[in-house]
Amino acid sequence: MKLLEKAAIYEATDIHFVPTNDGYDISFKKDSRLDKSGKVPPQLADRMISFYKFLSSLDISDRRKPQSGSFHKQIQGENFSFRVSTIPSIQLKESVVIRLQKHDRIVSLDRLCIEQSWADKLREVASLRQGLVFITGPTGSGKTTTLYSLTAHCVNELERQVITLEDPVENNHSHLLQIQVNERSGMTYSTGLKAILRHSPDVIMIGEIRDSETAKIAVSAALTGHLVFSTVHSKDPAGCFHRMLDFGVSPEELRQTIICIAAQRLIRNQEGEMGAVFEIITGSLLENMADSIIKGERVVFPNELQIETLVQKYSHTSPIVNG
Repeated sequence: MKLLEKAAIYEATDIHFVPTNDGYDISFKKDSRLDKSGKVPPQLADRMISFYKFLSSLDISDRRKPQSGSFHKQIQGENFSFRVSTIPSIQLKESVVIRLQKHDRIVSLDRLCIEQSWADKLREVASLRQGLVFITGPTGSGKTTTLYSLTAHCVNELERQVITLEDPVENNHSHLLQIQVNERSGMTYSTGLKAILRHSPDVIMIGEIRDSETAKIAVSAALTGHLVFSTVHSKDPAGCFHRMLDFGVSPEELRQTIICIAAQRLIRNQEGEMGAVFEIITGSLLENMADSIIKGERVVFPNELQIETLVQKYSHTSPIVNG
């Protein structure tokens, strides 16, 4: 546990176990930079990895397939979530990443968004009663942080009931009813959503759209009269729409359900403060984008609204990718 405590004090976002010929390198990730923390012999590393897999309810004996899970611990009086992800490498060695997150750590929309107009737009979208809201971007662009900010606004300011369906639950939040997918016990995305709908939520958060089943579940929830938040890995709003089509969702279903696609990146501004820039597509812009994609035409947005232009405008460094 001393390694977890050391990482928390360092304010690392991730701990990396990387196999080498003579052991494992351990590094801490902070502000998109990997800093080497030390090196451990293979026998000790195997015991440490098995311990973290045990805490995360993973199969300790299986080193042949990727696994992911999470556990929770208190460090210096503060509650943390640790998301463990493993991937096999040659010679049955596993590469492991542990994501650290404080419980109930909510960044307000005003603090998250570099421009106040973006925070206002996201609040406007969150006030709607029905539809699909996608937060999109590459891995580590802050999508989950934005989801939790939106759900906190829905609970605290709009007094709505929010239920989440996550695989796994990345961070415990007292303002949410959080459901974790566990296929081994029969809690799939499909059965989880059916159970959630019986509890009459105003807002449903689905952690990530990663396959056809999850995509169709998100659309189904929006069609039944709920506001649904979720994330998609893609470069920009047009890429998000294309991914949903690739997952087998019909163009007409997307027309009826999607009310907002927000692409985001985390950056540090010229004052050194971290924040997010957004390309938020709603209303007529969203309708025109959908029409162009369905007709097979090129999607054209004003250059000043595009996410890459905004990153260059507001940042003096490259985008941060730390979660």
